[in-house]
Amino acid sequence: MMRIVQIAIALWALAAAVAEAAAPIGINYGRLGDNLPPPPEVVQMFRQNGVTKMRLFDPDPNVLNALKNSNISVALGVRNQDLQLMSTNTDAVNGWFNANIAPLMNEVAFEYIVVGNELVPGDLANFLLPVMQNFQALLDNRQIKTIGVTTCVATSVFGNSYPPSASVFADNSKEVMTKILGFLAYVQRPLFINLYPYFAYASDPVNIRLDYAQFTAAGVVVQDGPLGYTNMLDAMIDAFFWSMEKVGVSNVGVVVSESGWPSGGNGNLTNPELASTYNKNFAKRITTQNGTPKRPDAVIPGYIFAMFNENQKPPGVEQNFGLFNPITKQPIYPCFPL
Repeated sequence: MMRIVQIAIALWALAAAVAEAAAPIGINYGRLGDNLPPPPEVVQMFRQNGVTKMRLFDPDPNVLNALKNSNISVALGVRNQDLQLMSTNTDAVNGWFNANIAPLMNEVAFEYIVVGNELVPGDLANFLLPVMQNFQALLDNRQIKTIGVTTCVATSVFGNSYPPSASVFADNSKEVMTKILGFLAYVQRPLFINLYPYFAYASDPVNIRLDYAQFTAAGVVVQDGPLGYTNMLDAMIDAFFWSMEKVGVSNVGVVVSESGWPSGGNGNLTNPELASTYNKNFAKRITTQNGTPKRPDAVIPGYIFAMFNENQKPPGVEQNFGLFNPITKQPIYPCFPL
């Protein structure tokens, strides 16, 4: 009988591990456009296409109300311009929470409060940790354990990122990143990271292989000591893991908070076919592949950027990251199911 129980427990653990390995794909719902569908229609598009995770860059009452009872988990951003006041004024933090989250706690699945976006390095970087701590104190005081606090950074934090094992945070990022990572390690929450193999490829298409950037290489392209990389995204993720370890942090996970490929705006480097290939492969990597060469057991969720082409962003590639045409609400290229 004991043997049967042990086998049952082992099978349950295996099933749990398999389930954990498959992280659902999310999409960034950017709203820098004057022709976007109304929020209720956007939420319905998420649901119709089986997308259960949404990242919002700032709170909007119309969007948050449209998310009621949608079963879509939400990573909600705090705007960069609000951080200086929030860093020293807990009333501002409480007011933000009471206005945007508290009234909807029972109807909207808030998963993260994302404090700021791509501020390290920069003039506002030192406000990040105090605001994160203020939000965490609020959640602790209210005994809310279902919402995590984090921030979002880009590869601009690196002084070197190639090969991954040689990665380090830049001198102007190292101190603030070390403090933020210490906080995330203490509260056991991941760091959000924006990663775009497209921009690396577009900056040097002669020396960076397209198949490496698009997850289509047949074998290892970059060998880094004992670790072999078949795609650039994994190398970028591991650059973060290596850099974290070099400042004494080895127990903070990551979420790929943005990744995508533009369907136009830069000649033959951007077209619907390339965008479709990248985004479908990125989604497949997030939902079916566990870990990276350096962290084989890591579960790494991810969000595609973005739901729509946004016509109020700078002309060129920035206006062409969308999966959908905002006017017709039709896919710009075949991309579903993700």
